[in-house]
Amino acid sequence: MLTAWAAVSVLTVADRLVGELASQVVDLPFEVVWSHLGDGLRVEVRQNSAPATSPSGPSIPVEEWGVTFAGQHRTHWARLRLPEFAGRTVSESSMEEPSRGPIWMGFLADASDLLAGTLNPDMVPAIISQIVVPRLATWCAVYTWTDGGGPQRPAYLWHTDERRIDELAEELAAIQIPQAGGSMQLGDSQMLVIPLLARGRVLGTMCLGRPDRFPEDIFQYAEDIGRRAALAMDNARLYATQAAANRALQRSLLPPNEPGEIPGLDSAVVYEPAGETNEVGGDFYDLFAAGDDSWRFAVGDVCGTGPEAAAVTGLARHTLRLLSREGYGVAAVLDRLNQAILEEGERARFLTLLHGEITPVPTGLDVWVVSAGHPEALRLKPSGVVETVVTSQSLLGVFPEATFKAELVHLDVGDVLLAVTDGVTERRRNGHLLDDDGGLAKLLAECVGLSARAVAERIRRAVQDFAPEPSADDMAIVVLRAR
Repeated sequence: MLTAWAAVSVLTVADRLVGELASQVVDLPFEVVWSHLGDGLRVEVRQNSAPATSPSGPSIPVEEWGVTFAGQHRTHWARLRLPEFAGRTVSESSMEEPSRGPIWMGFLADASDLLAGTLNPDMVPAIISQIVVPRLATWCAVYTWTDGGGPQRPAYLWHTDERRIDELAEELAAIQIPQAGGSMQLGDSQMLVIPLLARGRVLGTMCLGRPDRFPEDIFQYAEDIGRRAALAMDNARLYATQAAANRALQRSLLPPNEPGEIPGLDSAVVYEPAGETNEVGGDFYDLFAAGDDSWRFAVGDVCGTGPEAAAVTGLARHTLRLLSREGYGVAAVLDRLNQAILEEGERARFLTLLHGEITPVPTGLDVWVVSAGHPEALRLKPSGVVETVVTSQSLLGVFPEATFKAELVHLDVGDVLLAVTDGVTERRRNGHLLDDDGGLAKLLAECVGLSARAVAERIRRAVQDFAPEPSADDMAIVVLRAR
């Protein structure tokens, strides 16, 4: 990063300076970098996994020096002024054309990559400051403007000498930052104010400071960085707004808290949508009171993902609750839900659904169940016998003429009813599914004597352990145990 002609006049001094900086690093590998910055030579000693220490300044006269930390990356640096520039006046320096060679273009590309690497609005100001300090300025303060106004406080402040950050913050607090940009004096520093403008809106400003005057090329470089930084900031804000709206939609599709104590029933639910940022996927579940002496449950899987699938999820869950509390039986509820989905027209998505009504009886629980194309429900007896208990009927949202019939499943005390979505049964490893050769039934048979919560966790853990890679499908597990 250093042109040969610039190194000749300070080679001996720079070598000594490297020796002094290197003598202050801990006994770990380090890297030495020389950079030609306009009228100066910057010498850096970079080291990874270095602990924070209290270095001293070099004995060799330098324009400035400092230590920069980025995580565990530590850079001890100093800046020498090149003799060729010592006699130049400000006017001569400002008349030079900016040097936009490969070094600058590479730096600009790296800066763009760093800014594009985050969609967190709170991280963008920090990245901006780390980019420009110390490459373009001794310190940087990034301000972000809000619609509500309020006092001007930097969103992030960075200085090559961390000991001066508090002092700099006090100096900045005493002035009004011009939102239109410009140049001004702040204490012993010249300060450049670069507006962060994106899509016709000023999002904030980037303030750069250094003890000497900024060369003209640095000003233009800062404008380049400012344009990219503003676009990254606007993209991050747009993403954060959209993500917040998605989370609000997802939370609205989750059922409220599970009902309180249900006589004779021990229940448990496991729900895991695919994707790190998702709270809700195409699968859904519910367990709620339908009357004084009856409760309903549902496990469903909507075809597809995205807003259309979410709309069908919301329609199904709210229709189930409303009609159940109006006294409709489980088969009648599915008849009407099927018609409601078909009336959505092109926006409709078919779904599979297992819906049932739970009624406590002296000998255990009576469960009236309808399976609309859903993976089979299994009953585990205390003897270890596992059996399929419901016949699969038509999918919802496909056939207008479809009708449904409820089946009675009795659970004696100790019996367990297991309902899952295909994120469990179709968990894949090397071309094999978890439910091949009755795999799910075999897992359930190992759960004799366990509580509903223990059964659900055993199934969840088995699904996770079945394949090394994260699941690409949502998963819902509902366990009902008569007690």
